[in-house]
Amino acid sequence: MRTKVLRSEDALVEEQLGKWRLPASEPAKEVGAVKPQPVITISRETGCGATQIAQKLADTLKMDLMGSKIIQMVAESTEMSEKVVKSLDEKEISKRDEWLSALFDRHNLWPDQYLQHLTKVIGTIGRHGNAVILGRGANFILPHEETFSVRIIAPWEMRIENSLKTTREEAQRYLANTDSSREAFIRKYFNADVTNPAYFDLVLNMRGFSIDSAVKTIIGAFNSWKS
Repeated sequence: MRTKVLRSEDALVEEQLGKWRLPASEPAKEVGAVKPQPVITISRETGCGATQIAQKLADTLKMDLMGSKIIQMVAESTEMSEKVVKSLDEKEISKRDEWLSALFDRHNLWPDQYLQHLTKVIGTIGRHGNAVILGRGANFILPHEETFSVRIIAPWEMRIENSLKTTREEAQRYLANTDSSREAFIRKYFNADVTNPAYFDLVLNMRGFSIDSAVKTIIGAFNSWKS
């Protein structure tokens, strides 16, 4: 089963690489002189509905959705990381590497192999643009002026209801453990507190919002940010 999942994720990465290669072969038809849209990054509390929001947001804006599992898999695979990096031309690689160097200096980071792969992969997605990136600290990697960063939260009881597959106690443990792991990941790799609203352009509390209304709110804020 695990092998099938990995093959499926490999296929998704290959499909994305194919999309990125297409404009280079058909510039007039596919892209012309239009610059790709900026990237939207989504950070979230567990159980707030962010996965559904990210999918609908990407569908509505005709953006590519880059989920955290895919990014994690690519970042952990030297072979896949190299394929992703090679999807950029030399000029774009140079621009990406400039901001990654600034990132490490700004946060006083000492990148290990995983962080190097992660930043290169997310940086490559950022240079291609026109993507929704879910998780993996993408808003701490990409330049603020080219990235609209969203944090989605929800009341505890609402999150329990969304995560309630067996017992309430198990749902509570799942929420607490997953939130703790995500917060620890950001502290370890970016010396930052992911719960600090100052790191985001928009913080959306799902209390009183449906998935559809949340997507509309994010798109409205995103369009205002771009203009």
